[in-house]
Amino acid sequence: MNNKKIALVTGGTGGIGSAICIALADQGRQVIAGYFTPEAEAALAWQQKHRENGYDFEIIASDVSDYESSRKMLRDIENTIGPVDILVNCAGITRDKTLRRMTPEQWDSVMRTNLDSAFNVTRQVVEHMTEKGFGRIVNISSVNGQKGQFGQANYSAAKAGLHGFTKAVAQELAGKGVTVNSVSPGYVKTEMTDAIPEDVRDSIVQQVPMGRMALPDEIAFVVSFLTDDRNTYMTGANLPVNGGMYMS
Repeated sequence: MNNKKIALVTGGTGGIGSAICIALADQGRQVIAGYFTPEAEAALAWQQKHRENGYDFEIIASDVSDYESSRKMLRDIENTIGPVDILVNCAGITRDKTLRRMTPEQWDSVMRTNLDSAFNVTRQVVEHMTEKGFGRIVNISSVNGQKGQFGQANYSAAKAGLHGFTKAVAQELAGKGVTVNSVSPGYVKTEMTDAIPEDVRDSIVQQVPMGRMALPDEIAFVVSFLTDDRNTYMTGANLPVNGGMYMS
């Protein structure tokens, strides 16, 4: 019988999500990586690559911006693997534009994927967690949800919304053995940031007191700390991992 706790990481095949999947597997969890349905081919390649490195991750398709799709995903996980004990809401997109040029679609798509998704997925797991008396929920926010960012009214609003969502749900579940926390990374070295023109990357790094971007593993370490079985008394907290870029 497999007694491992089951962890779901939405956006698990992305740069930060991949590092979180590895950290949770190293913690002894059975890890499921969620991916956006149209990206099936890339997700299968991701799964194969990690299997070759000794990580037997499950993958599951969903559109977490949609409630019914999220409900189906969790139902499929429960039917084939078991109920989720650990949830990391990591799915996210950007659609950057200044407010006066931003379209309703750019606003809505970011809000649905980055904020609505946290409700859509978390809503499906809280019953089991409270019945079991154990649960770990971690929401991946952003430094820009704390300080704002030019050209990111949609993204900053969604990530700030995650802070409020985290604190409210943490209060609801505090007496049930379920902790709810958030992590706010600064700029992280991933394929996405590597694609930014070098002069722009340099200007970003100049804003960071540590003089570099974070590594995905550094974000994942903080997530694994929050999901640890021994971390039973921290809830409603936001842990900033931004190299000193924003201090609160």
